[in-house]
Amino acid sequence: MIESKKDAKDFEYIANTYARFPVLIEKGSGIRLWDEDGKEYLDFTSGIAVCNLGHSNKEIIETVKEQLERLFHISNLYWTGPQLELARLLCENSCMDQCFFCNSGAEAVEAAIKLCRKFGHDTKGSDAYEIITLQGSFHGRTLAAITATGQPVYQRGFEPLPDGFTHVPINDIKALELAFGPRTCAIILEPIQGEGGVRPLDDEFLFAARRLCDDHNCLLVFDEVQVGMGRTGTLFAYEQTPVEPDVMCLAKALGNGLPIGAMLAKKNVMSHFTPGTHASTFGGNPVVCKAAIKVLEIMLRPGQLEKVREKGVLFRQKLLNLQNEIDTIKEIRGKGLIQAIEFDHEVPEIANFLIKKGFLTILSHKKILRLLPPFQVEEGHMDALIQAIKDFFKK
Repeated sequence: MIESKKDAKDFEYIANTYARFPVLIEKGSGIRLWDEDGKEYLDFTSGIAVCNLGHSNKEIIETVKEQLERLFHISNLYWTGPQLELARLLCENSCMDQCFFCNSGAEAVEAAIKLCRKFGHDTKGSDAYEIITLQGSFHGRTLAAITATGQPVYQRGFEPLPDGFTHVPINDIKALELAFGPRTCAIILEPIQGEGGVRPLDDEFLFAARRLCDDHNCLLVFDEVQVGMGRTGTLFAYEQTPVEPDVMCLAKALGNGLPIGAMLAKKNVMSHFTPGTHASTFGGNPVVCKAAIKVLEIMLRPGQLEKVREKGVLFRQKLLNLQNEIDTIKEIRGKGLIQAIEFDHEVPEIANFLIKKGFLTILSHKKILRLLPPFQVEEGHMDALIQAIKDFFKK
């Protein structure tokens, strides 16, 4: 149990769905967080790829304050200026034409799944509902999203799962080709698998996915919930691949901490969503849209994403140097400011060790340290984390 100034009974009112660290965070600024006792932490998680522009970003705070004084909420039966402006910014700076707004990454994926099935029904017939996804993927926690997710650990206990999903190994072109059939309507993939261990997809595999979708009149969907919004050093991760998707899912860093999701698509694809086919009460809320507009404005400033790329190269080189010093490091993977250290054996205690040293990190599969610092991370922060990792292996 956490030692806290709060009443111990207060902790019993929260559902036990997270294996939480014994820390109660009170405030944050940039890359730094402080707990209720005033202890400082360097956040190498960004709230799991959410606060890309740092905690308590002052520009976003001022923008939200102004919008709160104008309009909190209005039904999507009406238009609002922030929603229109955000959709325009997203489309003008991507290969997409139209947006559907929701509240989270899982909802964006759900919207994409529904759009793919509707597309399949409309263009190929009611049997064209099957979607191919990848082993090791992660697409969210709803029933359809965990079924799309290629990790059985998230599916156990929730059977029977929805029908119509096939999983193939990452970067296996032959398996992908064999998975296609007359019932296939789409492929959904992450250009870099996030929760799966920061695993980039090969260009050849992406070429094959694009070709197969074109040949079979299917949709290619990129789930960029974790790797979009500047995380890889370009606004969207697909920009560093040789292909363009037909549909793209965003969330997390789009609102820098406020809940917003978006499913973007080409106009000819989104046309299969007509009034009444999909909806969201809070999707496109004017407050969170205004925050997302400011997020985009900041990210699109000259040199902003170039700095992310430069810091990513620096961070990766430091991690590769660390690999040369620590024999148990199997591989360093990543792009921009999403990097991972994979160890050759399970190290379940490393995350607790690092948090005691003042660093927040994410441990996947008990042996992959996933590192996603806010864009304000500096070389000194990187060096401090790497020294702490060295200390762990010296103990």
